[in-house]
Amino acid sequence: MTALPSLADILRTARVVAVPLATRFRGVDVREAVLFEGPEGWTEFSPFTEYDDRESATWLAAAVDYGWMPQPAPLRDEIPVNATVPAVDARSVPGVLARFDGCRTAKVKVAEAGQRLEDDIARVRAVRDAMGPEGRIRIDANGGWNVDEAERALHGLAEFDLEYAEQPCATVDDLAQLRRRVKYMGIPIAADESVRKASDPLAVARAGAADVLVVKAQPLGGIRRALDIVAEAGLPAVVSSALDTSVGLAMGATLAAALPTLDYDCGLGTASLFSADVASPSLTPRAGSLPVGRVEPDPSLLDAHAASDDRREWWLTRLTRCYELLGEG
Repeated sequence: MTALPSLADILRTARVVAVPLATRFRGVDVREAVLFEGPEGWTEFSPFTEYDDRESATWLAAAVDYGWMPQPAPLRDEIPVNATVPAVDARSVPGVLARFDGCRTAKVKVAEAGQRLEDDIARVRAVRDAMGPEGRIRIDANGGWNVDEAERALHGLAEFDLEYAEQPCATVDDLAQLRRRVKYMGIPIAADESVRKASDPLAVARAGAADVLVVKAQPLGGIRRALDIVAEAGLPAVVSSALDTSVGLAMGATLAAALPTLDYDCGLGTASLFSADVASPSLTPRAGSLPVGRVEPDPSLLDAHAASDDRREWWLTRLTRCYELLGEG
């Protein structure tokens, strides 16, 4: 583990930001994050607000590692990325896709609370119509279905030639059962939450529950740990974002650039879901790809999107608690 800098060193440059989204995503309209600068450059700490301190401390370990330690050498200088389509009405799909310049793949959110399978089918159909037969479509249920619901949904969505289904069920056992049931359909199963939120991120590979791993730098504790997990699992990997600002997306791109192979477009184009950002230009797709390299925030944008005083206090207090947990480890 990276030697911890002092808490004072972290807090000295810490800026808490609140960045607005163009489209509601994961139930939020504004994404909050703490950005701070280490010897290697700017880094990001942005666990979702509902995560407890123990889980969030892993995100802080990743942020410290990225800010204070040299990172693995890149094997590529740009990363192909997918468009991300939130659980919007089908009529809104073309407008969402238009924000992702040149992306040949789209990840479509499904299994949204309060929606029906018919809504998911209409949304995916709209994506297929917009992207044409050569576009690649993957769906992400965030563990929202049980096995029977997932099997039914994949039958309903199979006509759209899915690249894979991401986290259709919540548990490793359910993923393994579903994968056996739908194998004849030729739809690979990808695991996200069963990797990044698991006490044992390799359990999904040992259980034969997935064909693809979705990995994220912050939730897994940093780039090197994510690379180790992918190597031990022996499965192809997709690097995805946690709705980071451009600073955090650069961390994800560094992870993707260090993977031995990169067979899938990565979910790192999500700055296109924001209506503002902390960097200028924002790290958004150009011709379907992102460049690899660190991002330095624009001081004027840090000021423009500074969180309120009470939210700043909330985040810095949270960061301090997580820091103390890392010190105990």
